[in-house]
Amino acid sequence: MDDGPARFQRLSEADLPEGDVTIKVRYSTLNYKDGLAVLGKGKIVRRFPMVCGVDLAGVVESSQSQEWQPGDEVIATGFGLSELHPGGYAERQRVPGEWLVRKPASLELSQTMAIGTAGLTAMLCVLALERAGLSPEQGGEVLVTGAAGGVGSVAVALLAELGYSVTASTGRPETRGYLKELGAAAFIDRSELATDSGRLLDSRRWIAVVDTVGGTTLATAVKQTHYAGAVAACGHVGGTDLPLSVMPLIIRGVQLLGIDAVQCPLPLREHAWQRLARDLPLAKLDSTTSYGNLDEVPQLAEKIVSGQIRGRLVIRVD
Repeated sequence: MDDGPARFQRLSEADLPEGDVTIKVRYSTLNYKDGLAVLGKGKIVRRFPMVCGVDLAGVVESSQSQEWQPGDEVIATGFGLSELHPGGYAERQRVPGEWLVRKPASLELSQTMAIGTAGLTAMLCVLALERAGLSPEQGGEVLVTGAAGGVGSVAVALLAELGYSVTASTGRPETRGYLKELGAAAFIDRSELATDSGRLLDSRRWIAVVDTVGGTTLATAVKQTHYAGAVAACGHVGGTDLPLSVMPLIIRGVQLLGIDAVQCPLPLREHAWQRLARDLPLAKLDSTTSYGNLDEVPQLAEKIVSGQIRGRLVIRVD
């Protein structure tokens, strides 16, 4: 694509970017961020022309890397795919070998893209909360904001499977049945968190939070977190400002944890994928996943940006 709505174009071997591993792409995903990139909105793409698709999964076709051999099934997420480096909406792609993660044996390639960057981000949030001391034995409620989205829905399923009582925040009442199936035990309307109370501290409600929204929602969640609790922040769809005082941090000892799935170090990335393979209930994953074909991406991009798609959307590339 150039600077505007994406269009289909036939590419040749000469158009493949630099890298030491060439992959036959089988699946990609379509996230909210992908939707913005495809529609030419949000200043997602930073180099033109660009192949969109922030995730890809496929089979190594050729390799100059000692780590990878033809036939290996691999996953690539982050590292500037679809922003600075061509991404997954192509039948073949070339990337540096150090960007790749080996597909966990218990997952199908299609399931890795049902997880994708969104699921990886959710798992990184859970791992960060665990490092901060969260455990199911504590009891209490864990809040997930933006719960019907890609990151939120995987976070709900993961946390419920691990034994936590999950409160899901969403502004779409019609998704509550879906979230209950994923394991949500209670619900809070998005508007309750998106309204600033004006207080430095609110009543304590959450032992931990996975926040995908940012802005006032994140600030409210932090102010409502229990003593020594933790908040994992991974999104900013609700705004990049944080109208928050230091009081929850220094009076209650709340930990605010920033989560990055783009440049995440490879050892942590590999660990997160192994935990996803172990802890994410695959039946629930499949229930949150819908599929589309590559030629449907422009229409699906419109739907995901306008909030008409819930859960995960896998793109069949081949």
